[in-house]
Amino acid sequence: MIQGKNEEAFFPRKLRMGMVGGGRDAFIGAVHRRAACLEGGVELIAGAFSSTAEKSKASGRDLYLDDSRVYGTWQEMVEVEAKLPSDQRLDFVSVVVPNHMHYPIIISLVEAGFNVVTDKPLCHTVEQARSIVRAVKAAGVLFGVTYNYSGYPMVRQARHMVASGALGEIRKVAVEYPQGWLAERVELTGQKQAEWRTDPARCGITGAIGDLGSHAEHLMSYITGLQIADICADLTVFVEGRQLDDDGAMLLRFTNGAKGMLSASQVCTGQENTLSIRVWGTKAGLEWRQETPMFLRVRSNSGPEQLYTPGNPWVCEAAADGTRLPAGHPEAYIEAFANIYKNYTDTLRARILGIEPSEIMLDFPTAEDGARGVAFLHKVVESSQSAVKWTPFDFAL
Repeated sequence: MIQGKNEEAFFPRKLRMGMVGGGRDAFIGAVHRRAACLEGGVELIAGAFSSTAEKSKASGRDLYLDDSRVYGTWQEMVEVEAKLPSDQRLDFVSVVVPNHMHYPIIISLVEAGFNVVTDKPLCHTVEQARSIVRAVKAAGVLFGVTYNYSGYPMVRQARHMVASGALGEIRKVAVEYPQGWLAERVELTGQKQAEWRTDPARCGITGAIGDLGSHAEHLMSYITGLQIADICADLTVFVEGRQLDDDGAMLLRFTNGAKGMLSASQVCTGQENTLSIRVWGTKAGLEWRQETPMFLRVRSNSGPEQLYTPGNPWVCEAAADGTRLPAGHPEAYIEAFANIYKNYTDTLRARILGIEPSEIMLDFPTAEDGARGVAFLHKVVESSQSAVKWTPFDFAL
């Protein structure tokens, strides 16, 4: 069943999913597959899973796919799948390849009329980002970006509390994302993820800020709704011989007068995935941490600390919709990732059925969000390289 604006309709089949990338031993590809299929309404049926035809075919066998729909190259996949009749054609394609391959694959898929979900960051350059947004609009396809941390129920509760005025006028935001896995030059040891994430040709113009700071920026923007006006950034390469930043910090000024701090690092020894955000308003403040995602803490000067957890009747509708288990039963990363896919695919079903998607269905990052994220990364690098204290963030599509 699918709901949309006081209507209910039956969708008679699973959505047909394709994938580019995510073959054998790929961490994020497996996450995408599990997340997309968690609700039971999506089936992976085709893919080009690797840069080599042999590995792609082997990956397809690992996933029990029909060999005729496992392709040696992504170009072959786009060409063949685009010619299939509507009752066999893919409903959407998930793109889970290193950053430098996002743009050519995305543009080819969109121009061929495929709906697309892609990992972040959207692409390498601001012009590429604008080109993707234009292509999506021209083709009329549905496009999503997996800024997956916005899928956590308590992140959605935080957003609801800010939007409802429970915190008052927002004055200050602090978001940080420290990791320690690149504290040494592990990219020289054959570690595949480290190799491409530290390579400017494949990763892009920034390292830690592109990998982690992009998530931090989206989380901050998603929860607060604030728009960045100016950036004062400082990027550092701590590990000798590395070309891209492995640490970064910045001050932010927002258009409403609020101030912010954002830091991201891959050399914070001992840290694993310690993304956190704090938001303070004139009435109260909140705090959420990714490693303990079930807990949203709200504090004020006029009463005791409040602790929000999923599965309880007092959370907002969006938080409740993103919760699968009763209160006290932990849900985490895969489930949050799945909530992005759930909203995206619910919206896609609504489109197919001619039903207007609900506000909750439409709660997933779009091409415009991805484009803003790319512009943010470029402005951070520009700011870090500038002798001027403040760099305006004047991005427009």
